[in-house]
Amino acid sequence: MSTTGKQKILIVDDEPDILELIEYNLKKEGYQVYSARNGQEAVAEAKKTLPDLIVLDIMMPKMDGIEACRIMRTMPEFKNTFMVFLTARSEEYSEIAGFNVGADDYIAKPIKPRALVSRINAILRRNAPPEEVTDNKLEIGDLVIDREAYLVYKNGVKVVLAKKEFELLYLLASKPGKVYTREVILKNIWEDSVVVTNRTIDVHIRKLREKLGDDCVATVKGVGYKFEK
Repeated sequence: MSTTGKQKILIVDDEPDILELIEYNLKKEGYQVYSARNGQEAVAEAKKTLPDLIVLDIMMPKMDGIEACRIMRTMPEFKNTFMVFLTARSEEYSEIAGFNVGADDYIAKPIKPRALVSRINAILRRNAPPEEVTDNKLEIGDLVIDREAYLVYKNGVKVVLAKKEFELLYLLASKPGKVYTREVILKNIWEDSVVVTNRTIDVHIRKLREKLGDDCVATVKGVGYKFEK
């Protein structure tokens, strides 16, 4: 029996066979599934359907997945939408480019339907905000981190973070001054994702510093990172 609760997923790929395969397997799992064939269609369809998760191929005509993700991440309605890249390309620069524009995960072709469905289930499940926690705020100096609402405020001004950026910030800020090794960060934030590298952590740390200030996260050379009090 599906436990998806009719969550909505948008699949974006320019290969009809891929769309059909993924759509069939996700519908069988109980999801509402929508499709688009390029980045332009993806942005238009996402605005209409407001999906919970978007699976984007990288190489597509008219507008590629990287650009589509970048555009949607600037729109408030998609700040909490999961963005997952689906691609046959395994070069590191593609992975880093994806995380740079706010991707939450990365799935490689060729597609194995059971593995794909399992990964999507895990992404939606493990990253869902807690439903029963009533007091889930961290207040540190001029920073307020609201885990329940997935919101961050600095000096009373809302700061928009991608989901992985938020999870990383919350992990570090939950114990200010504690040094988290790269291994611990990978295990807690990305779990069993096989495509995540140390460079991925560096990209997310850089994005946090850009949005919250250079002094929010300190590098402990050769060890890892810590949140500065």
